Amino acid sequence: MTLAAEKPAPRVAPVKKVAAKRIPAKKAARARPETRPEQPEKPGSESAAGSGRAAGSQSAADSESADGREDAVDVWDRRVADGLAFLRRRLAGTYRVDEFGFDAELTDAVFHPMLRVLYRDWFRTEVFGVENVPSEGGGLVVGNHSGTIALDALMLTTALHDRHPQRRHLRLLGADLVFRVPGMSELARAAGATVACNPDAERLMTSGELVGVFPEGFKGIGKKFSERYKLQRFGRGGFVSAALRTGTPIVPVAIVGAEEIYPILADLKPLARLLGLPYFPVTPTFPWLGPLGMIPLPSKWMIRFCPPIPTAHLTEYADDPLVVYNLADQVRETIQATLHELLQKRPDPFAR
Repeated sequence: MTLAAEKPAPRVAPVKKVAAKRIPAKKAARARPETRPEQPEKPGSESAAGSGRAAGSQSAADSESADGREDAVDVWDRRVADGLAFLRRRLAGTYRVDEFGFDAELTDAVFHPMLRVLYRDWFRTEVFGVENVPSEGGGLVVGNHSGTIALDALMLTTALHDRHPQRRHLRLLGADLVFRVPGMSELARAAGATVACNPDAERLMTSGELVGVFPEGFKGIGKKFSERYKLQRFGRGGFVSAALRTGTPIVPVAIVGAEEIYPILADLKPLARLLGLPYFPVTPTFPWLGPLGMIPLPSKWMIRFCPPIPTAHLTEYADDPLVVYNLADQVRETIQATLHELLQKRPDPFAR
């Protein structure tokens, strides 16, 4: 029996060992993600970016605050310099006063800043129609009068000066009583007022000034609170004849708010005659609170300048009583109608 020859086993090629490629240490370090142990954040510390932003914001804020301080210093330096220059001119007498005693510099530097506190902050005054007041030349501003004390006249001058583009001064016509009181006469003339008479009014309007007049007089400011915003008689219309002679426009103006500052409940006429006053008012605060009763109540004020009434075509009728009366009545009706409109816009006398 013959056996098959055994086949030899297949030869397997020996496996070559490949040596591992060595990677430089620097590349390996870049290839591996860097894992650093977290450092606990110290209280008050910030990241580098945050610190940079905060430092930039802080430096900008410091720069702005420094600029603000410099501006404030400049403003105060300028104010001090202006004040010293003003005092120097007053002491040396190198300031201008017109023929009626009006001191424009004193009015702008002293009177108007004090009145502005009442006008803007206490009475919160709103002004309408200031564009109806002439920008140049003469004019007659005619308003209603009320309030026990003539603060309405002072607020009108402040409103016209502050709101008019030309910052015009209003030359008020005052009663004789104002110019008989020592001290008050000098202050009134320095502020631009003069005696309420046609010759002075005509001279002022002819020279291009704005003249303010309140035809109701003491009947207006001395009326009781129950008659508030009801216009009294306008007298003989002397203001109309002055406007007709000079051909200047008449600007009616309605003032709401003065009736509530000192509401007159009664008038002690015997005491008024004893003191030589046109009236002696009794209000909710005066004379009960003494000097404190002179503080006006903070009513809301509104002032509206109505469209002007031209008079240049009526100069030849300055002495015609019928024309003068009709024109005065037209002015009165315009003011009364405007008062009703303003009262509808201001339902609450003490609103903000």
